[in-house]
Amino acid sequence: MAAVAPDRALVFIGFMGAGKSAAAREAAASVGVRALDTDRMLEERLGCTVQEAFDRFGEAGFREHEQRLCVELLERARAGDVISLGGGAVLSEATRAALARHTAVLIDVDVETAWSRASGRGRPLARDRAAFERLYATRESLYLALADAILPGRERGTARRATPWLLELGEGVRLLWATARSASYPVLIGRRALEVRPWPARGRRFVISDETVGGRHGARIGSPAARLTMAPGEEHKTLATFERLQRELTRAGAGRGDHVVALGGGVVGDVAGFCAATYQRGIPVVQVPTTLVAQVDSAYGGKTGVDLPEGKNYVGAYHQPAGVLVDVGLLETLPEAELAAGRAEVVKTALIAGGRLWERVAAGHFDDEETVLDCARTKLAVVAADERDGGRRQILNLGHTIGHALETATGYGTLRHGEAVGLGLLAALRLSGLGDLRGQVRELLLRAGLPVALPAGVDRVAVLEVMQRDKKRVGDTVPFVLVRGPGDVRHGQVVEPDVVRAAVEELAV
Repeated sequence: MAAVAPDRALVFIGFMGAGKSAAAREAAASVGVRALDTDRMLEERLGCTVQEAFDRFGEAGFREHEQRLCVELLERARAGDVISLGGGAVLSEATRAALARHTAVLIDVDVETAWSRASGRGRPLARDRAAFERLYATRESLYLALADAILPGRERGTARRATPWLLELGEGVRLLWATARSASYPVLIGRRALEVRPWPARGRRFVISDETVGGRHGARIGSPAARLTMAPGEEHKTLATFERLQRELTRAGAGRGDHVVALGGGVVGDVAGFCAATYQRGIPVVQVPTTLVAQVDSAYGGKTGVDLPEGKNYVGAYHQPAGVLVDVGLLETLPEAELAAGRAEVVKTALIAGGRLWERVAAGHFDDEETVLDCARTKLAVVAADERDGGRRQILNLGHTIGHALETATGYGTLRHGEAVGLGLLAALRLSGLGDLRGQVRELLLRAGLPVALPAGVDRVAVLEVMQRDKKRVGDTVPFVLVRGPGDVRHGQVVEPDVVRAAVEELAV
């Protein structure tokens, strides 16, 4: 049995139909106890089903009975207890107060899945679809605000795999659980994330970082077997760097029982991840992102690789990390230009997510812990649905088709990745025919400290030529990701060449 954090029970919360009871039973089985389900306990106490109690007492009367039971249970709960609360239990302020000293585990589910599981099953608030969707939207922010951990409610076994980290979760760290077809792994977010137990991979640690970050934050990784460095910057994300690091891993004695720690921004994460994906045909990698662009985007999802002079990310592999450790406090040492570059990925992710995240970012919250967590949650949900870019994951390329072409055409040294993505977003919104939203995003990019026009001297013809070699090209057509509105983004869209040319030309103004 794993060690248990003092006095903190695991308490599963979430919307109806999320799978809280099943997840609680999995976690309870992992620690050798019986899960306590407040809905079942309330039915035993009242002598009727939840639906009958709703009909007999009305919702207000039912909530009074529910609150009394939940508060009693949570006040006497101790470490090792596993509890599942009814979906509406956390509406009570008294219940939330009693929950505060425990580890709240949100089982995250989309509204479509929740409806398919809850409707027609005797649930009193799942009788009307429109009312159900309004209730979901109302409660989502409350659940997220309470959650110390967020587990996707899609697959059986997730709670069991996450339990070792749930039991150790303390103040200053929150857990997201990432799932993909090939792997699942913990994402720890918070100022104590690098102190996490258990460490996500076994064996000795071989840290790969860049010369700046390694010296600044390398001591946070403990006592690795070796520390390897590369020069900072996209222009060093090359096959030559990759070969040198692979040979240094060999000389340092790394074996198949060891793992790589990628300590740095997106470039380090891509190169170190590619080294791990291919070294002795694959060893684990733990991503420790230190830049905003890496913390909100590139550290998740398993894309690794290097650039060629002919194209960005042309050589690479999918290799899901064994874990991602995100200390948002590391951003405090980031130069302002690097921080600003990451904000473009935040704006992109907010456009994809819509709803709560778009509202936060539109209000100027670019790089706080809540925004980082929401961005990671959005990306992980997309990757869970499509790990290998076969469909939905392509929406994450919003702004990147023109952005990557700008980076390549300017030799990878003129524009930071985020700066190029920001310009790509403006072009994508023009291609989407959303002038007003383009104007709003332009103001956001300016507020974020990002350029909204091409640097002088950029060859727009060269940009368009490079775009035709985009690795997402299908036949002679380069598909675009377009926006219909925040939260409604479509991939695989065909745009006439003249329209694309005009959108790129507009960036020069």
